[in-house]
Amino acid sequence: MSEVISFGCRLNLAEGEAMRAASSGDENLVIINSCAVTAEAERQARQTIRRIARDRPGSRIVVAGCGATTSEARFRAMPEVADVVSSEALRPAKLPAVSGGDHARAFIEVQNGCDHDCTFCITTLARGPSRSHPVERVVAAARRAVEAGRKEIVLTGVDLTSYGADLAKAQTLGALAEALLSDVPGLARLRLSSLDCIEIDERLFELLTGEARMMPHVHLSLQSGDDMILKRMKRRHSRSQAVALVERLKAKRDISIGADLIAGFPTEDEAMFANSLSLLDDCDVVLSHIFPYSPRPETAAARMPQVGRALSKERANRLREAAQARQVAWLELQVGTRATMLVERDGITGKAENYAPVRLSMPATPGAILSVTLAGLDDMVLRGQP
Repeated sequence: MSEVISFGCRLNLAEGEAMRAASSGDENLVIINSCAVTAEAERQARQTIRRIARDRPGSRIVVAGCGATTSEARFRAMPEVADVVSSEALRPAKLPAVSGGDHARAFIEVQNGCDHDCTFCITTLARGPSRSHPVERVVAAARRAVEAGRKEIVLTGVDLTSYGADLAKAQTLGALAEALLSDVPGLARLRLSSLDCIEIDERLFELLTGEARMMPHVHLSLQSGDDMILKRMKRRHSRSQAVALVERLKAKRDISIGADLIAGFPTEDEAMFANSLSLLDDCDVVLSHIFPYSPRPETAAARMPQVGRALSKERANRLREAAQARQVAWLELQVGTRATMLVERDGITGKAENYAPVRLSMPATPGAILSVTLAGLDDMVLRGQP
């Protein structure tokens, strides 16, 4: 069976599995499913290519993913690379990509591409305009995943909250989630990947705050806590709108908040950075993805006055330290309580409903959902006793 090594987002994980299924007859094939969101992601892909060529000289290495589009010439120039292809060429493009073989949960692609033009983002160049899979195809994919034993599904996309606007009969992400919960009764847990806080429709809001099978975990694409930087990024929300959404969510349910944040965006000064730092408190962020700004070619932000890589990395480290302190405090509050967790493929680790990391005191069946007592905290992971 061919090997697929995926970098980047959850959508890439789902697409990687579809690529593996479509190319299962070639045992020497290694597909590098690349990411282009940062320069570091591309560097890691190139490093992996060199390592595979060194350790497994008989391998045929093919590069796909976003990096294959945005940096095609650079990957083709590598002597270790046999070919650079589009992701669609390696998978059935009309069907939602679904992961599962390598994961306890199934990641299902419901949307791809993006119609927005954030100044830092190269993904629109790599993936094109927004396009959605019809509700019936997503429901069918979810049924197959549940029949295969997956108890949790994660809906993924490039701009997930834009789901359905392009369909002949316009839909919303809330309507899709509602259809999955009603038409796939065997689905125990439904989770969403990153959301745009300004586009959470009321139907989705009601499910997030009132439906037990919808996991109490919302990951928001915030990017900055400063209004001027948000405008220069061409984001569609303000700081106050993000804070107000979190307050509304948490007023109705104990929901854990995750966030994507970029440190050191062009023109960002210390006061602007301080607004991002304080957003961790104001939005009660306990799970975070924090990146130093990385200029991407052909984006508007790359032409703006840069603050420099060293300062971007230093500010990212300060954000991470503050975010980690908040996460530790959140995890400590859960010690002594009970939770349900989905057991990962290793049979030992897993995620609680609120996405808190848990390690079991004894092995369990991968993919099972267990009720556990959270007996302690070790290195940012809760100890779970069945």
